[in-house]
Amino acid sequence: MIKWLEENTPKLVLAPSFIAVLIFVYGFIAWTAWVSLTRSRLLPKYEIEGFIQYERLFASPRWETAFGNLFVFGTLFIVIAMVLGLALAILLDQNIRTEGAIRTIYLYPMALSMIVTGTAWKWILNPGLGLEAMVRGWGFENFTFDWLVDPDKAIYTIVLAAIWQSSGFVMALFLAGLRSVDGEIIKAAQVDGIPTWRVYTAIIIPAMAPIFLSAFIVLSHLAVKSFDLVIALTGGGPGYATDLPATYMYAMAFSRGDIGQAASSAMIMMLVVFSIVVPYLYSELRSKDG
Repeated sequence: MIKWLEENTPKLVLAPSFIAVLIFVYGFIAWTAWVSLTRSRLLPKYEIEGFIQYERLFASPRWETAFGNLFVFGTLFIVIAMVLGLALAILLDQNIRTEGAIRTIYLYPMALSMIVTGTAWKWILNPGLGLEAMVRGWGFENFTFDWLVDPDKAIYTIVLAAIWQSSGFVMALFLAGLRSVDGEIIKAAQVDGIPTWRVYTAIIIPAMAPIFLSAFIVLSHLAVKSFDLVIALTGGGPGYATDLPATYMYAMAFSRGDIGQAASSAMIMMLVVFSIVVPYLYSELRSKDG
């Protein structure tokens, strides 16, 4: 008995966590997938009816807006955060005197929750008491910055807040990648008279391809599941101009009482995440096998 316990203690310790994950993660994913194929509305139904909920979903103007916003938000957020993070990492890689202070300043937003970030930017961008009011108080009476209440521009306020929150994290990733490149290669290139900018573009940055891919995966995941930032900053408004799939799913489940639509939108979100993560995992496994 003692020998059996010694051999199986790790399994016994991990078993409760494994069972919990099996039930509360994969079990609920399976339940959501099932409900998305039914006629569920306020209460779940379990008779399979096909892809009726998905037909309703893709015919919904609100879902079309939410999915279009995800494309705009995701593209701008990922591209700008990666470019800004790389620029900051290259700056810090020059061993400047204030590196510690700059690194702390740009990493600090990552210590804040998205709710705090959204609330802070809501105050900053509020036309009545934020940036617009401050500049007008300086005497520029014609200055306007009303993106937060403009349906055509409100989505870009979420982009601004998300970049502020995440660019420091990307900077840290890239800085670690820059300092992992073999210094002898860089010295050899400098001895050959290659300009610094050419060293970065031809040697250092290409060597950081795995770091770029990791940053892309993380930022894509953040973009797809963005919820609390939107709720705190715009609440999905004006109207539903800044809805994203996550806020659409929440609205259908808890405000509109339409579980079928919530389930179908959740499955589409999961497919988007899978389409990003699975190729990455496949490439990682192939590289290890090779």
